[in-house]
Amino acid sequence: MKSDISIPNPLFQSAQQLAENLGISLSDFYMAALSDYVISHEKGNVTEILNQVYETEPSEIEPELVTIQMISVGGDSW
Repeated sequence: MKSDISIPNPLFQSAQQLAENLGISLSDFYMAALSDYVISHEKGNVTEILNQVYETEPSEIEPELVTIQMISVGGDSW
């Protein structure tokens, strides 16, 4: 499918230069960039949906396993 879009000149020139440096066509560059953007937003939706599920349906993981999991991740905040 073909589509016409408007891109500010500085962004277009940067994209064109990067595509050239990567050795790919500008079309392939835009497809890769758009795919990455879409995938990153889809992943966010999965996390949001899982958070909603666990708000209403608590996990039935054994308390001992939860403790072990918490120890294994160290003090990292999620």
